Amino acid sequence: MNSRRLPLASAVTVLAVGALALSGCTADSSGGSGDGGDTSMTLWHNSTTGPGVEFWEKTVADFEADNPGVTIEVQSIQNEDLDGKLQTALNSGDAPDIFLQRGGGKMAAMVKAGQLKDLTEAIDGPAADEIPDAAYSASSLDDKVYAMPVAVLPGGLFYSQDLFDQAGITENPTTLDELEEATEALKAAGIDPIALGAKDAWPAAHWYYWFALRECSSDTLATAADEMDFSDECWIRAGEDLESFAATEPFNAGFLTTTAQQGAGSSAGLIANHKAGMELMGAWNPGVIGSLTPDQKPLPDLSWFPFPEVEGGDGEPGSMMGGVDGYSCSVDAPDACVDFLNYLGTSDVQTEYYKAFNAPPVNTVAQEAVTEPYLQDILEAYNAAPYATQWLDTVYGQNVGNALNVAVVTMLSGQGTPEDIVKAVQDAAAKA
Repeated sequence: MNSRRLPLASAVTVLAVGALALSGCTADSSGGSGDGGDTSMTLWHNSTTGPGVEFWEKTVADFEADNPGVTIEVQSIQNEDLDGKLQTALNSGDAPDIFLQRGGGKMAAMVKAGQLKDLTEAIDGPAADEIPDAAYSASSLDDKVYAMPVAVLPGGLFYSQDLFDQAGITENPTTLDELEEATEALKAAGIDPIALGAKDAWPAAHWYYWFALRECSSDTLATAADEMDFSDECWIRAGEDLESFAATEPFNAGFLTTTAQQGAGSSAGLIANHKAGMELMGAWNPGVIGSLTPDQKPLPDLSWFPFPEVEGGDGEPGSMMGGVDGYSCSVDAPDACVDFLNYLGTSDVQTEYYKAFNAPPVNTVAQEAVTEPYLQDILEAYNAAPYATQWLDTVYGQNVGNALNVAVVTMLSGQGTPEDIVKAVQDAAAKA
């Protein structure tokens, strides 16, 4: 299981597959079925609002127009429901042909179960010629590629510049002490400092992930990923950091029952409507926030800063964490599935992806279209990071990851301790 950093400069070259090949990336004359007949496929994605849904509808329609005989049925599934539904479908032998792939331990389990199509020799055209091998590392296992990467999504704190100005915050926090000072300034101005959608568990767990990244060395993180070894004291310290920080009451009222991305009352909605100052989230957040503003347009005053450093931690300063979203083909998917993935790797499609999701594209040609300062800041911080890993629940796989996420929420609700988090992870790992 590979948790090493995916360098954005080359990672972004990743899908530099150039959409100049849009028309060249078509299925064969039989519609990709290989037997002269029509081909039907299903695609599962996690976009449920305007621009994201429209992107997939247009991308599929364009592909179908260029590939007579191929039809793709698109299904939009709420992000929090996707992993569970996908696992059920894969295990039942009724998997979608094309689906969102998060990588890490989750992908490794699918590979082990023989549920994914090996794409290694099937990637061609611009996807093969213009995307460096390093970009595929998060979608690979044992030197075989199992997904087409579409976005590298580092995390950090997204915030409202207007609310920071209102609270008199003139510098972005770089240390935990400075972050606590900023939250106190926001509270003094009558503003909820940090929006948190803990009802969905994983957003709350992200706080623990980041404290672990600051407290644990890269070697310790790698050992945990490879051997499920959580014996280092840094895992306890990470929980203690979060427990102490939460005791300062930085989160929105009712954060334990707040969702992350669903509606104006979600944590993203609180940012979108200037009801809270900041939110810790991955780089897909600008698009989610933009879909929840009153005019459903990007938040004009949105800004970003990296997760602060923690004094005395073993993590290398500047280390980053994030996801690498890609798309896989199920093992029995027709050849046209691979054609569609190669199509996703073109620069034209990647540029449209960036416009729809307001997230950093992996394609270097498409990346030239990025103008938002916060996205440029994210790319700069990620490129300069001495070490980066994927989200810990992705790295550890679904069962261990879910146990970790739930244990963090349990602690934040006052029903658990930092030691309980580590025990829950160790217990889940022992059963894996």
